Amino acid sequence: MSGVYARRAGRRTAVAAASAALAATSVLLTAPTAQASPPTPVSAATARTYLGQLTERAEGSSTGYSRDKFPHWITQSGACNTREVVLKRDGTNVQQDSACAAVSGSWYSEYDGATWTAASDLDIDHVVALAEAWRSGASGWTTSQRQAFANDLSRPQLIAVTDNVNQAKSDLDPAEWMPSRTAYRCTYARMWVHVKHHWNLTVDSAEKSALQGVLNNC
Repeated sequence: MSGVYARRAGRRTAVAAASAALAATSVLLTAPTAQASPPTPVSAATARTYLGQLTERAEGSSTGYSRDKFPHWITQSGACNTREVVLKRDGTNVQQDSACAAVSGSWYSEYDGATWTAASDLDIDHVVALAEAWRSGASGWTTSQRQAFANDLSRPQLIAVTDNVNQAKSDLDPAEWMPSRTAYRCTYARMWVHVKHHWNLTVDSAEKSALQGVLNNC
């Protein structure tokens, strides 16, 4: 895996350098004014209320966890699976082939402010990671419930972001990781609380404190 990540890192370094050189004459690195995005999360005020309603509990064990217990990406319609639906939704001028694969377009990664023109440079992040959900109550769900969570297009749970940023985030909660792009942290906290509240997941004390700190400044 390290070789794959190294090749990706090298490719991203080259792309980033080229993009920087074009910054003076291109709007590629600027978030498009009509940028599509995940469903709008609840307001900061509502998120603060929701956060107070979440059960505070020490994080559970990862014992028994497997990504396979959260089936994804499932077919949404025709040949399109959840990943392709999110890529189409979150991108600009996205063109898909007959298999629904994104073959062109551009994507602005809200977490780090980078823009990409190859779908292979994007991961679809589960805002509340699958392992985090498992430790917060999903271990007791049915496979059907976990599948619905892993492919939830109705809540702000899925977002297309730079692949290595998503990999760095891993399964960390907001006490351990927040987007490097500080302008997005309020939105991210609102998204996180919205998802946890809808799915009745718990929060640990450090996670709750971190979320309160962000939401109080929104």
